Amino acid sequence: MKVELFHAPGCSRCAAGREDLKAAAETTVTGIVWREVNVLDEMDYAIDHGVLALPAIVIDGELVFSSLPTPQQLRTALTRRNVKEQ
Repeated sequence: MKVELFHAPGCSRCAAGREDLKAAAETTVTGIVWREVNVLDEMDYAIDHGVLALPAIVIDGELVFSSLPTPQQLRTALTRRNVKEQ
């Protein structure tokens, strides 16, 4: 499973929960791939995934959160997806 956090440098909302979200993802699903995407460097990639506001989280290529979730919200979304994949 791949989780991508779309952010921009200097965005305080983007940085606010980054480490907590990464930790939540890594402890929820074994072997998760965490990627932080700087939209200034990868604007086309962000638009291709429907990211229009920051921060945003894409899971396995699907925009799941168009604003920063809590760690619990991310854990819930990952758990649901993990169950569907099994």
